[in-house]
Order: sequence, then C-alpha cells, then structure tokens
Amino acid sequence: MYVYFVRRLGYMVITLAIISVLGFIIINLPPGTYLDRYMAELQAQGSESAQEIVKTLEQRYRLNDPVFLQYTRWISGFVRGDFGLSFMYNMPVNQLIWGRIGYTVVIALATLIFVYAVSIPIGIYSAVNKYTIGDNVVTLFGFLGLSMPDFLLALILMVFAATFFDQPVGGLFSPAFRDAPWSLARVWDLLSNLWIPVVVIGTAQTATLIRVLRGNLSDVLNLQYVQTARSKGLSERIVIYKHAVRNAVHPLIMQLGMGLPHIISSSTVVAIVLSLPTMGPVYFRALRAQDMFLAGTFLMLMAILLVIGNFLADILLAIVDPRITYE
Repeated sequence: MYVYFVRRLGYMVITLAIISVLGFIIINLPPGTYLDRYMAELQAQGSESAQEIVKTLEQRYRLNDPVFLQYTRWISGFVRGDFGLSFMYNMPVNQLIWGRIGYTVVIALATLIFVYAVSIPIGIYSAVNKYTIGDNVVTLFGFLGLSMPDFLLALILMVFAATFFDQPVGGLFSPAFRDAPWSLARVWDLLSNLWIPVVVIGTAQTATLIRVLRGNLSDVLNLQYVQTARSKGLSERIVIYKHAVRNAVHPLIMQLGMGLPHIISSSTVVAIVLSLPTMGPVYFRALRAQDMFLAGTFLMLMAILLVIGNFLADILLAIVDPRITYE
C-alpha cells in the first residue's frame, strides 16, 4: 500500500506539472496581451499617456520576458502560495480568489451531496422496477433534466421561489444579510438560499447518474452470482443492496473523482444568471481578458481538485470492492 501511495503521489505531481505548462501556454496563445486591451481602453478614453502607462507596467511586471521565464516566476510563486497579480482587477490573486473559492466549494460540495443522495436511491428503484409507471416517470424527468439548459432552469426556479416563497432572487444571501458579519442567522440564510443553485447545477448530473446506475444495476441483477444468492434463500433486500449494488456503483464512484471540478467548471453560466459570488464568472472574464495569472491560478486549483478527487475515488473503490488491490 505504501508503494502505491508514493507512486500515485508521483503521478499527481507530474500531471499537475504538465497541466500547468500546457495551461499557461494555451492562455497566452491568442495574439496580444491584457496590456494591449488596456492601452486600447485608455486611448478610447482619450488618454495621451496610454503608451507610457503600458510601458511602465510591462517593465514593472517584466511582461516582455519570454513566456518560459514568465511561467517559471509564476509557478515558483504558486508553490509558495503567491499566485501573482491580477491585471484586470489590479490586486493580488490571493486576495481576489479566497472569498470566492469558499462559496464555490460550498456550492460544489452541496451539489455533490444532492446529486448522489438523489441519484442512488432513484437509480436503484428504477432498475428494480423496470418498465413500471414509476420507472417511466423517472425516465421522463431524467430526459427533461438532461435536455433543459441550466440557465432556463435557473430562471424558472427564480420565478418559482419569488412567487411562492417570497424569496429574493440572485445571490446567496437575503438583502439584510449580504453585508452582515457571520453569525448563525447568516449561515441559516445562506442555507435557505442555497437550494436554487444546488438544484440547477445538479439536475443534469443527477439525471445522468440515474441512467448509469439503472443500466448497470439491471445488468448486474441478471448475473449468475445474483441468481445463486437468491436460490440460497437470501432476502431480496440483501441480494440487491449487499451483492448487486456494490458492483453496480463502480461507475458512480469513478465519476465522484471528477464530480467536484466538473461541477465548479460547469456552473459558470448558472453563476452569472443567479449572480453568485463564485469563481466561475471571474475565471470566464480572466480568460477573455488574458489575465494569465488569475486564469492560470484557477486552472491549477481545478486540476488539484481533479487529481485529489480521482485519488480518493480509487481508495473508495478499493474499499467498496475487496477484489480490487493496490498492486
């Protein structure tokens, strides 16, 4: 087991190094830089010293250096916790992202819990009761969840919440708590407003996992060892949950490793529609503006979540299925 952990840690470091290099290069591939856009804005405003301002910034942050040197300075600072300066916001990336990262992770974790808490029991029910009315209803809602755009569902739930619950739409807090200090009342207000983004972001993935579990469990229930367990007189509940489900949930566990970064990256449009203080809209604007240090930092944080999630998924898979060994 120790050798496995060391080997996987080495793979994780190599993977992150490759992602950092490729990501930094791709962010800088489009012609021009953020300073070119900034100079165009200054000239449009009638500033006569636009070129002097841009040259000063280029010399200050050494942006005329080759991309390799810029990457080396950025990645060496990244491992020390210094993520560089955001040109678009004119402030250190550290100060810009930590508050938004907190809300982003809270929404992503809540969505992940919602997705698996809903998809697993419904997927089991749908597989055990194939072609019944309940299965057909689940299938219908699954197709609706897959086909409906996130932004449309967000708008529908915003109208629903405002009409029937008199709930303010947009953001994660009610107006009275947006600038209030943290307290139990503010935490409760956050939780009461969290359900809309969680449902919107998690609907499509929930529908997908229901279909995956339904198909996989349906195949497992027809295998010989399940029929043997039934012939021994075991109850149907034990046959399903102890024998069949443990083998059918493998794809769900593997998707768990990619679930958290996928939820964070796919929630950008929803965050814009719902005015959520998360990293998605900031990352989108940073990519458009070629704010390389801000965009690169967010990309690396996503990659770190991905490799850690896959590592934990492998461990969980070995726990669920004793046939899997670390060797």
